[in-house]
Parts: sequence; structure tokens; C-alpha cells
Amino acid sequence: MKNEKLADLFTENKELGQIEPLAVRMRPKALSDFAGQKHILGEGKLLQRAIEADRINSLLFYGPPGCGKTALAYIICSMTKSHFERINATSSNVQEIRELIDKAKKIFNLDKRRTILVIDEIHRFNKAQQDVLMPDVESGNPILIGTTTHNPFFSVNSALLSRSQIFEFKTLSEEDIIEILKKTCSDKEKGFGNFKIKIDEDAVKHLGKASGGDARRALSALEIGVLTTKPDENGIIYCTLKVAEESIQKKAVIYDKDEDGHYDTVSAFIKSMRGSNPDATLYWLAKMLVAGEDPRFIARRIVICAAEDVGNADPQAIIVANSALQISEFVGLPEARIPLAQAAVYIACAPKSNAAYLGIEKAMKEVENERTKEVPDHLKDASYRNAEKLGHGIGYKYAHDYENHYVKQKYMAGKNKFYIPQNIGYEAKIKAWLEKLEKHE
Repeated sequence: MKNEKLADLFTENKELGQIEPLAVRMRPKALSDFAGQKHILGEGKLLQRAIEADRINSLLFYGPPGCGKTALAYIICSMTKSHFERINATSSNVQEIRELIDKAKKIFNLDKRRTILVIDEIHRFNKAQQDVLMPDVESGNPILIGTTTHNPFFSVNSALLSRSQIFEFKTLSEEDIIEILKKTCSDKEKGFGNFKIKIDEDAVKHLGKASGGDARRALSALEIGVLTTKPDENGIIYCTLKVAEESIQKKAVIYDKDEDGHYDTVSAFIKSMRGSNPDATLYWLAKMLVAGEDPRFIARRIVICAAEDVGNADPQAIIVANSALQISEFVGLPEARIPLAQAAVYIACAPKSNAAYLGIEKAMKEVENERTKEVPDHLKDASYRNAEKLGHGIGYKYAHDYENHYVKQKYMAGKNKFYIPQNIGYEAKIKAWLEKLEKHE
């Protein structure tokens, strides 16, 4: 039995087809038309086998915009014998969910058909809304297909995660986008096949590159270019590189501040500095700046990296980083990009040691898990009256009264070793100095 709502999704109505945006009209109707995601779709792949056998369980699709999450959900709905419902988490509520679940039960009791419930932007559901779904999703009716740009391990509760198969969608490649654009230009039913279009190869390549892997963005740019370009005397619409550049404008950087793009880019930036790769460091810094990241946030990450990953191998690093932090707060963008770049490159190129970081981690673990050490009497505060009667400060040796401004004495109970300097950069000098003091009589 054909699903009544599929006509709303894949309308054959020519008049309505002219109203729908090109990106909606060009949604694939079959797996054979689907572009990209070869790591989860293809001959022998689990997801494709499950779709073709109409044996899917609840699914969560997550990945960047315009990579095919919703399109694949629609394909599944067109291939299944199940009933289909779709809601958007941004405009739904608990009452609507309960009503859909009741409807799914009635349909199953009537003709034994299960319901597939597609929830766009499922990360927008709060805990109460997600909890309402759990019992029935667990029983298999409705079958949930959730789409999200957020990592579901952060945005979906663990109970729903355990009841769903999770598939990560990747950004489409330039080749995938180009293939979609060329199909669109030749498609007489949904695309521009009935138009006299001559599109330059370099224009197609530019759209494929500048769209950032977002098919929706590429198709929208193509649509704007075609519909706003005046045909010549022969009725031919020429889409040149210039038209493509004007249509797509600046590339949209995938970097929503509360989503994976943000955390992944920051992670890559820090790891590139830690890994002593200045080129990658500058690239990820540029991505954050172009995407509109707060320069103070970037500067704080540089300061932490200077302390954690460079440490005393180059004590100047934290000074440079802190200067960049202060300057970025003072001058703001766009000028702040220059001191940020200088500091990030300095950190990337500096010798590395995490000895100070490891030292404080060990010390804190010792304090948290072991018996707290008593402060030795000779180190206790002796600045107040009658402190000597308690034995405080008695026997303390003032280091500056001795040769090399050093004297051996006990500074804590036990022989814990927290700071182990590395034999690199300036820290090699620190190590040698400590070893010299160790031998001091």
C-alpha cells in the first residue's frame, strides 16, 4: 500500500514543482540516485541491505548540513511498506509526539503496518520529549529515524542511543557535488533539462569547491545563477565562472558554535600546535576566524597550549601567548588575527614539554587519593607571636644564606617525584641544574 504522504514529499505536480526550491525537487528518490556516503551505503553494506530488505530498526543520522541525511530518510520511506510520519523537533512538543504514537498503534492494530517516524533536528528535543519516545521505540513501533547536525552522543540521551543504530554522514566531496550539478542540468523532470543551459566546466568546479560539501548550497547557487542570468538571442543561458562566483558568494564554513564543527576545529588547532605543525595551525586558526569565532576564545586556547604543551622547554611561550590574549582583547578583529597568528606559530614551532602539566596532574591525584601530608614544623608560618612555643619555623634554613642560594632540607614528607623535566629546550638547563643541586652536599 502506497504511503499517502509520499506525494507531499516527492510531488509530481508540475505547478508545485515550480514553487519548490531546486534543492527540494532534486532530492533522490532511489538509492541508485543517492550521491556520497559510500562508507555506509553500497553493495553489501549493512544499511543498504537493511533498507532493501525493509528490515530497518531505529536509526540516527548525523553529519554536516546538505550531505543527504533527510534525503536518505525520504528514500527509506518511499521503499518501505510502513506508514510514514515526519516532524521537526524545533516546532514539535510532547503532545504531538503522544498523538503520533497513538496513531502508530492504531495503524498497526488495523493492518499490522508499523510507522516510521522521521524527526528532523532531533537534538532540539529536550529530555522529556526524548523520554516519551523510548518505550515505543524500544518495542519497534514507531521506528525512529532521527537526523541531526549534532553529535548524538552529546545531544541524545543514552537510552535512545542504545535503542538506535547510529550512522555518521560525511561532507560530500567536490566530485559528488559536481555529479549532482550535472544531473540537475540534464534532468528534464525536476531540474533544468528543459532549459537551454551552457555551463562552463570551471563554473561547475567552482560550485563544487565553494559549496563546502553542502549539496543544498550548491543547488541553490546553481538555481540563482540560472534563473537570474538573461538568455542570449538564441535563448541560451550561459553560466560562466563569474556567474558561479556571484551566485555562491562566500563559502559557508561549517562551524556552528554549539556543534561538532566548533569542537573538532578547536581540537585540530590545539593538536596541530602540540604537534609542531605551523601550517596546519594557521589553517585551523583561519577557519575559526573566518567562521566568526571570538578571538578571546582562540587566545585562551593558545595560552593553555603554551603552558601545557610547551611549558618550561620555552618559558617565553606563555609570555607570547598571554600578550596575544591581551592584545586581542584590546584591538579586536580584524587586526587581532595578526598577534594570534604570531603566538600560534610560536607555540607550534617551540620545543615541547608537558612535564609541568604532568607534574600538577600527579600532585593533584596524590592529594585527592592519598593521605594529606602534614606541613613540616620548620616550614610552618612563624610570623606571629609565640609561634616558637609551638615549634613553628624552628630549624628552617633560609636558602639565600647558603652557597648557590641552595641548601638541602625537607620540604614535604616522603620522596614523591612530581616534576620530571625533559632534556629539551630550556628545560634541559633546568634538568641539569636540578641534577647539580641533587648532588650538592
